[in-house]
Amino acid sequence: MEFQQESIKVSGVPVALLSAGSGPPLVFFHGAGGGWHGFDFAEHWVSRFRVLIPYHPGWGDSPDAPEMTTVDDYVLHYLEMFDQLGLEKPHLVGHSMGGRFAATFAIHHRRRVSKLALIAPAGLVVPEHPMADFSQVPPEEIPRYLVEDFSVLQKHMPKEPSPAFNAAREREGGNFGKLMQNGLVSPWLSRWLHRVNMPTLIAWGEKDRILPFGQAEAWHKLIPGSRVLPVLGVGHLPLDEAPQSSQAVADFLAS
Repeated sequence: MEFQQESIKVSGVPVALLSAGSGPPLVFFHGAGGGWHGFDFAEHWVSRFRVLIPYHPGWGDSPDAPEMTTVDDYVLHYLEMFDQLGLEKPHLVGHSMGGRFAATFAIHHRRRVSKLALIAPAGLVVPEHPMADFSQVPPEEIPRYLVEDFSVLQKHMPKEPSPAFNAAREREGGNFGKLMQNGLVSPWLSRWLHRVNMPTLIAWGEKDRILPFGQAEAWHKLIPGSRVLPVLGVGHLPLDEAPQSSQAVADFLAS
């Protein structure tokens, strides 16, 4: 599997877009920690789908877009991108912060999504299972919050992080912070998830330290007809830590 990267502009905003495979389109929205790991899990997808992975503005090889500070900014950005690329009704998969983007896109534009897979999505207020407080987590500890098996991340991380690597992660963290300040996690979301009417899979790592597994049931209750896939023994990156979960997502989308 080898992704090709191209640069496109969406309403004047430069975007780095990865693509591979052929078949029905599958768009993946990565999480806030996309720079800590790769997209090896998509190996199970490219033989069955045309996989498109845009780096969100402000992440990876996509430059910052200072004017984009809210979830709705990103949702409209992706609506514009779908129109530009001729994506009438792709499958949509979102992880963590990207899961929030995907769920909100499906709320507003449900006729533009074929099937939806949410991987440990952020966004709901669940008092009994709160999101980790990153203000209490030293930046160097964040990678170990993502996974149970740290070796899964090690192959994607430099042995001695360069100033450029650290600066990139700091930039991404700053953009994530803006979204948190502007309602990434919001009581608004629970009021409107009933609008998600396409087949929906919710996959969650049982040992997630960032968004506890207990949140999965809250999402399940709010999205009609959804089903939950518990991924045992893994953390916040189930697609990376448990290849069978990536395969399960492919099977769900293809069924």
